[in-house]
Amino acid sequence: MTKAELVEEVSRVSDLTKKHSEVIVDTVFESIIDALKRGDKIELRGFGSFRLRKREPRKGRNPKTGDKVDVPPKRVPYFKPGKELKDLINRETGEPVDGTPAPPADSAPL
Repeated sequence: MTKAELVEEVSRVSDLTKKHSEVIVDTVFESIIDALKRGDKIELRGFGSFRLRKREPRKGRNPKTGDKVDVPPKRVPYFKPGKELKDLINRETGEPVDGTPAPPADSAPL
């Protein structure tokens, strides 16, 4: 799903204009980004949490020349899905998540 599709869905469900829906979606994204920049953890109950992970400095290698290079430390955003989200995605529906039909339960593997 793209951001435009998300805006469209918010507009459809809420009976708001696309412009108002876009403002809402942008505000949510900006709030998450601002909180992560401050080092805060964002918890959305039933959905998941966003947090930062720190990567230590390390020695890397330039793939073109093979020379060793110093890779500086950095903070990387990380999303951890909540239990309810995992359960909703993995519940028994008869179809795997990728959309391919599941084989009949009584069929033997080939």
